[in-house]
Amino acid sequence: MVLRPGPHVWTIAFAALVPLVAGVVRPAAAPTGDPAVGLEPGEDMPGGAATSRENVTDRDAFSHFSHGIGFEGEARFKVGNAIFRKLWVAAPSSTKASDGLGPLYNARGCQNCHLKDGRGRPPLANWPDETAVSMFLRLSIPPETDEQKRLLAERRVNTIPDPVYGEQLQNIAIQGHDGEGQMHIAYSDVPVTLAGGETVTLREPAYSVTDLKYGPLSPHVMLSPRIAPPMIGLGLVEAIPEADIRARADPDDADGDGISGRVNEVWSLSQDKVMLGRFGWKAGVPTILDQSAAAAAGDMGLSTPLVPKPSGDCTDAQTACLAAPNGNSERAGGFELPGDLLDLVSFYSHNLAVPARRGASDATVLKGKALFHASGCAACHTPSFMTGDAPGQPHLSRQKIWPYSDFLLHDMGEGLADGRPEGDADGREWRTAPLWGVGLTKTVSDHTFLLHDGRARNVEEAILWHGGEAQGARDAYAALSAEERAALVAFVNSL
Repeated sequence: MVLRPGPHVWTIAFAALVPLVAGVVRPAAAPTGDPAVGLEPGEDMPGGAATSRENVTDRDAFSHFSHGIGFEGEARFKVGNAIFRKLWVAAPSSTKASDGLGPLYNARGCQNCHLKDGRGRPPLANWPDETAVSMFLRLSIPPETDEQKRLLAERRVNTIPDPVYGEQLQNIAIQGHDGEGQMHIAYSDVPVTLAGGETVTLREPAYSVTDLKYGPLSPHVMLSPRIAPPMIGLGLVEAIPEADIRARADPDDADGDGISGRVNEVWSLSQDKVMLGRFGWKAGVPTILDQSAAAAAGDMGLSTPLVPKPSGDCTDAQTACLAAPNGNSERAGGFELPGDLLDLVSFYSHNLAVPARRGASDATVLKGKALFHASGCAACHTPSFMTGDAPGQPHLSRQKIWPYSDFLLHDMGEGLADGRPEGDADGREWRTAPLWGVGLTKTVSDHTFLLHDGRARNVEEAILWHGGEAQGARDAYAALSAEERAALVAFVNSL
């Protein structure tokens, strides 16, 4: 089974920024003020008062707790960090507090995917030369029964899993069991010629699955690659009032500007109702607690009060997996990751602080900021929001934050399409990725791979992959001079 986004070759030879695609570029969002004035008040502290005051030049730049968290909050954060870093083992084990891994899994701990709380990456080589850890394949099929259609319509589920391999490909298994298979990536070159005659070579991936251990995938299976996103600022995102995100949606493009951001309405296991999706590459998860439980189950095979199945993503077709010993413990409420520990992981995830910006007032960075707005990038990468009340966390409440995202779904064109719906998101739509901290990817994660599958090797390649609603902004960037492009990239890397 192969997923190939489709070949694209672009040649751009614009002489200036003026000839943008008509009706595509939206003016900068009013709450950010006039970007021409330079550095705006508070812009250098993107997490508001919760911005980290710690060193942002080493690998721990994403691992500091929110400023103002207090002594009790700091203690909870550190305990949550210990659980986040824990390596789980298979059951039965003498280490009862750490058993229950798998039987099928992608990583032994949260930190394995989010190393240093940063961004995952695609493997640098295919298996067996390298085993993918911080990137995996989502799996789903079109609905086949009335019951499956009902569950999707009621938003009880976002996707229908493959009948044998489930919702994601787990490439690793505990002793005595087989991992499901291995993701295989083949890259082809896509040359892009820019306005000044410079050529950039993008890499277009094609995905397949090899070494399948449980029979064939469904002939209708849809594959979607995902790298682990950075963990910073999640609690601030959850604190943005729902109405403020919805207010920016324009699903029918009523204003005719070519930007039609949409919300994803998804089911919350923790709240037992449909809510606004905020997290994940397609905004498929409504809360941090929901995301923590889903990752525990899918990535590590750990049961929680929200996802109580101890065998994780094992399907009815995987009988040996279902019959394997598990780590459910009466002492822990009958779960491998009990509710109190899940809450601590969630609290930790809420409070990983956004680092302060670097060089925000630099002349080149400010020039890049003006070009970022003039090119139309801010039409989707909304610079700022005000948070509302974060229950029990006043340090995250009523803060002006600068995530550079509208948290909406946008059609990003055929080049980035995975062809796989998720909830209300179709196969061409992705949630606008927040840009805060992106310039620290190399420092924290020792790479600069970007986008949902890490195909972009730097900020420029990520911009040049934009299509669909972002085509006008992408073309405006490609029309800039080399000096102007460097300034715009410098601005993004300062965020």
